[in-house]
Amino acid sequence: MAIKNPLVKLVLKDGSVFEGFSFGANLPTAGEVVFNTGMVGYPESMTDPSYSGQILVLTYPLIGNYGVPEKQECSPIKYFESSRIQIRGLIVSDYSDNYSHWSAKSSLADWMRKENIPGIYGIDTRALTKKLRAKGTMLGKIVSVARILNFIIRMLTI
Repeated sequence: MAIKNPLVKLVLKDGSVFEGFSFGANLPTAGEVVFNTGMVGYPESMTDPSYSGQILVLTYPLIGNYGVPEKQECSPIKYFESSRIQIRGLIVSDYSDNYSHWSAKSSLADWMRKENIPGIYGIDTRALTKKLRAKGTMLGKIVSVARILNFIIRMLTI
């Protein structure tokens, strides 16, 4: 039986580790860790080509509460900045799987699973943002605690 929200870690290049819970795709990823201080517009931020290949930290404390609107196949794309999610991962303080908005067609986690984008919630995004402001953006990895433990167990049994 799979754990609904397994433990995951954000590991930064400077050795800092932030632990939280998985939502979206439960996959490892790596990229430059950057932040956005906007209060709304996570679909727009996630599809913004300027964040391509980056792990995005959203500082607003609650994300997911208005879901994700249906993707339109027109140009310009309504509600989105491009035709797909551009980021490699998403980090939030608190994630709401229960959404309510007239235009919502799916939850944020369902959309991220569909596009193979991992996310972490339960992270102290204030502390992480302060670190990024002080030291500048840095490389990071999102890794599953279970995968780390399985790797260690395999190494010990060789």
